[in-house]
This record gives sequence, C-alpha cells and structure tokens, in this order.
Amino acid sequence: MNQKELRSIELDVREDLRKKIEPFKKIMDAVQSLKDGDRLILHTTFKPVPLIRILKLKGYACETTKKEADHWICIFYKNKEGRESPANENISADSTNPEPKIHRLDNRGLIPPEPMVRTLNQLEKAKPGDQVVIWNDRVPVYFLEELDSLGYSYKIDQKDDGSAEVTIYKSHSNGK
Repeated sequence: MNQKELRSIELDVREDLRKKIEPFKKIMDAVQSLKDGDRLILHTTFKPVPLIRILKLKGYACETTKKEADHWICIFYKNKEGRESPANENISADSTNPEPKIHRLDNRGLIPPEPMVRTLNQLEKAKPGDQVVIWNDRVPVYFLEELDSLGYSYKIDQKDDGSAEVTIYKSHSNGK
C-alpha cells in the first residue's frame, strides 16, 4: 500500500466531553469506517485508557501525546502483529480454580469513563468462569455493544429507578 492510499480521520470530542456528552458511539463509528492502513487521530480532554484497551483488543495500537492539561491527541492504527487477543492470558492461569467467583462493582454516581474503566479492569482480573456484576445508573448501551463485539455474554436487569444491574460472564470458550 503506498502513502497516497493511507487516510487519516480526525475526530475532536473535547467539546462533547466538556458538555458531559458521552462520545463513545461517535468514536466507535469513526473506528468502524477505518480501512487497513487508515488511522484515527482523536482529540480528547484526557488519556482515554478504557478506549485504548478496547481498541487494543480489536487489533489497534495507539500513540498518545499530551499537548495541554486538557488536550490529548491519540493516534490509533492497526497493529502490525494483528489482533491482540487476551485469550491466552487467563486460560492457563489457575485453571484449577474449581469455584467461579462473582465480582460486584457499584458504578452508580460515577462519571464516564470511570464505570467502563472499573469494569474493564475487573474483567481483566477475572478468571474464566467468573462473573462480573456491575450496577450502573442506567443501561450502559454503548459499553454493551463493545461487550458483544468482544464476545462476552451478559444479562441485564433494569431496576424500577432506571438503574441497571448487568451480569457479565467470562467464559472458557471465548477466553475473555
């Protein structure tokens, strides 16, 4: 592929973040439009660690630069080694664990992206067979789309007050 065929998509979500508008769907739509060799240049108000983790699982590498206190530039591009799968991380780790664990996180009252960060951290620590149960202020629609794409299964229990309890299953078969 020659240089002329490479394309950069630039997306600035700083204003959305300042207005407390969740830009996750907008970012993932931009990622979906990327072709091999393309790159996404993302401007944010902070280093988007949960997004970097999710895109790493989808085979993207990221270079980050802090321009100012509230201006980060993140360049996402396809990792040359291909998809970085966590499938091998936990399969051999303590496969003798006979009793699955249930990890509970109360994410109510937290400002995005903190609920996603906490949930991804717990999913990384969980062993195959474990469950991660999160309680959020509302159904985390965009995060659920990512769980689908990463191969996690889950169950949603929406409460009368609008909050939601989501049980995420870390199975042996998907390695996640």
